[in-house]
Amino acid sequence: MFTGLIQSLGRITAIADDGHGGRVLRIAEPGFAPNLVLGESIAINGVCLTVVEHNDESFRFQAGPETLQKTNLGELVIDNRVNLERALRVGDSLGGHFVSGHVDAVGTIAERTQNGEWETIAFDCPKSLDELMVTKGSIAIDGISLTLVDVARGRCTVMLIPHTLAHTTLGFKPVGATVNLEADLLAKHVQKLFKSLSITI
Repeated sequence: MFTGLIQSLGRITAIADDGHGGRVLRIAEPGFAPNLVLGESIAINGVCLTVVEHNDESFRFQAGPETLQKTNLGELVIDNRVNLERALRVGDSLGGHFVSGHVDAVGTIAERTQNGEWETIAFDCPKSLDELMVTKGSIAIDGISLTLVDVARGRCTVMLIPHTLAHTTLGFKPVGATVNLEADLLAKHVQKLFKSLSITI
């Protein structure tokens, strides 16, 4: 479980096929890697993955075929930067919202509009997420806990403060770039409950 508060930006330094349809990727972040524990969960662009090796400069993880197909991790190339967050520990402050690290879909940056130091970004989203997004509700985009400003069919909008622009992938991703989307966990449970009760809203 994560909070969607990005702790650092890492850089992809190596990518290799694992021979089974997956990939092994190495991420460099000297301020982050030394504190990791073998086997712990890390959110990489919002995708929960397991640390399989680390040293003082970098760490390595494996992404299986399902992960590469359902997220944007399969698009990563050398020198790409990624959002990093360690798993939530009991007693930690919950500053964002509960993020599972299980991506629901991949979206695309449709528009970027500058508003002084702030920026509004619109995303094209699969229509399967429409029922899970509400104005002023929460969403994780590339693992970043954000508040939805506007929601329309197949599209959502967020507004980013300067800190988010400076310290996450959304600060430099261009129009057309893909992002990992995770709808609010509570919304998914409510949707399932309503469907199981055959309630129409």
